[in-house]
Amino acid sequence: MIEQLISFSLRNRVLVLLVAAGLLVWGALSVRASKIDAIPDLSENQVIVFTEWMGRSPQIIEDQVTYPLVTNLQGLAQVRAVRAASMFGMSFVYVIFNDNTDIYWARERVLERLNYAQRLLPAGITPTLGPDGTGVGHVLWYTLNAPKLDLGEQRALQDWYVKFGLQTVAGVSEVASFGGFQPEYQVTVDPTKLTYYNVTLPQVLAAVRSNNNEAGGRKFEQAGTGYIIKTSGYIQDVATLENVPVLTRAGGVPLRLKDLGTVQMTGESRLGIFDHNGEGEVVGGIVVMRYGENADDVITRVKAKMTEVAKGLPAGVSFNIVYDRSGLIEESVANIQHTLLEEMAVVSLVVLVFLFHWRSALSILLQIPITIAASFILLNAFGISSNIMSLTGIALAIGVIVDNGIVMAENAYRNLALHQAAEDAAVSGAPPGSAPAAAAPISTPEPVRHD
Repeated sequence: MIEQLISFSLRNRVLVLLVAAGLLVWGALSVRASKIDAIPDLSENQVIVFTEWMGRSPQIIEDQVTYPLVTNLQGLAQVRAVRAASMFGMSFVYVIFNDNTDIYWARERVLERLNYAQRLLPAGITPTLGPDGTGVGHVLWYTLNAPKLDLGEQRALQDWYVKFGLQTVAGVSEVASFGGFQPEYQVTVDPTKLTYYNVTLPQVLAAVRSNNNEAGGRKFEQAGTGYIIKTSGYIQDVATLENVPVLTRAGGVPLRLKDLGTVQMTGESRLGIFDHNGEGEVVGGIVVMRYGENADDVITRVKAKMTEVAKGLPAGVSFNIVYDRSGLIEESVANIQHTLLEEMAVVSLVVLVFLFHWRSALSILLQIPITIAASFILLNAFGISSNIMSLTGIALAIGVIVDNGIVMAENAYRNLALHQAAEDAAVSGAPPGSAPAAAAPISTPEPVRHD
């Protein structure tokens, strides 16, 4: 097989050169289209199911949320393992699929099973899927530099303006907000007043829900003009919530919410804070890259979108990037490229010096760019990004490529030498490989004397 391939290549040199040139061009295009990242994605092929039930202990979360979900998700196709974690008010279920499973097919299967498992959970509990990103998808972190805004205003700006703007960028799976306060109305009821007025806590909750709502009416026409009637009932401020009637006492006097306790605007309870360089709390977000995207391109698009979003920020507010993987990507790729060029230069010099035959050296050196180009073709075919690990492997393979070329060149020289010796022996009549006979000494004959 190998002899036939060599013979075919020798008889069709032009075709072999065209194929090599085609691989080189195809590889050059693959280099430009290759996904660039600093670190390889070694995370598992997983789908995260997140369920929130605030105020419940980890044991209740484990028994009523995590356990029903885990037992129902174990029977999915191509599932390798199901792991879970229960904590205060939250449940996380990690469904690990086989490595060759399409991530979006896996998410569809999980959603189908969650529709069935929904009936096993407590009322009002809805499990949701995590972002379609990987464990190394956090490509950019930023904070808001807003010295004139408090933490609650910064968090509202992040949640209702900045986050929605950055999530429209192609390749971004999620923008997770962190830091600050999430504003909320907090009602603190007095148990003594509840007992005095004979009011239960469910009555207070029902009154708040029913008075924080809008209802539609109907349309009527008057004097050729159409009017739409609706009731506006959303809570706008603390005073509106304080005057919500809970029930009506004797004599038609309403019992308002402020008669049972206090109402205030405050922040949601936090489990931690986000501090930047010990200078105080900040508000920001984490940009999560979608599965299979090019990290370098995604970061470039996010930065361009930040420039657009910054035009709509209040005066004095700006972005502060605290983590940017593009710098690590550029340094890693530049370092590997510099190493590749150095190795190619050193290998070329060594080959030229030791072989001392430019045609043989050229045939060996041409294998380096062609092989590297073909490597990028395979990287793109298998969905492997150009990162530190893959590029370092290509750099280490240069020595192997040159060794193979040198061995083949030396083998060709040896076979040519043997063939030439056989031809010379056939011309002289001596058996091939025999040493030439020693030349007999030539003596000058003595002159004949005639007496």
